[in-house]
Amino acid sequence: MMAQNSIVVLSIVGRSKTGKTTLIEKLIPLLKSRGLRIATVKHHHGDFEIDREGKDTYRHKAAGAKAVLLASPAKIALVIDVDKELKVQEIIRKYIHDVDLVITEGYKREGFPKIEVFNWKKDTYPVCFGDRSLVALVTDKRIDAPVRQFLRDDIEGVAEFILNLVWQKGGSL
Repeated sequence: MMAQNSIVVLSIVGRSKTGKTTLIEKLIPLLKSRGLRIATVKHHHGDFEIDREGKDTYRHKAAGAKAVLLASPAKIALVIDVDKELKVQEIIRKYIHDVDLVITEGYKREGFPKIEVFNWKKDTYPVCFGDRSLVALVTDKRIDAPVRQFLRDDIEGVAEFILNLVWQKGGSL
């Protein structure tokens, strides 16, 4: 495990419906089994609601609370109003602790190392083609690109690549 100050951030990026979430959900157990403590941050372009109308926490928020925290013996959920979109670094510093790796889904304009999920049949070029922070592609067909490429079913290979990246870049935040 790495030191508290050594959180590495890796972004999984790509166009909509290319398999970003599926890749992340396959990677988490593999990386966890190899000793990494992982958190994720999913970027959403608009507003969102995680509570159901009528529930107590929903009612607290609807009544005007700026922050609502739901706590149980096993989980904590926090909903906070913000005046502006926070940068990934701010989110991590304020809310994420005791992890080695933060995997973001989205945030393709941030400068963190990126792995793009690319569907050759649908897209002409990867969305981050030419981005210096693009470190790898997960694709259904290899293309002419100056980064490491993995076929979609090579989850073990992607996990090993990420492990090497984490140990090389410890403290990149």
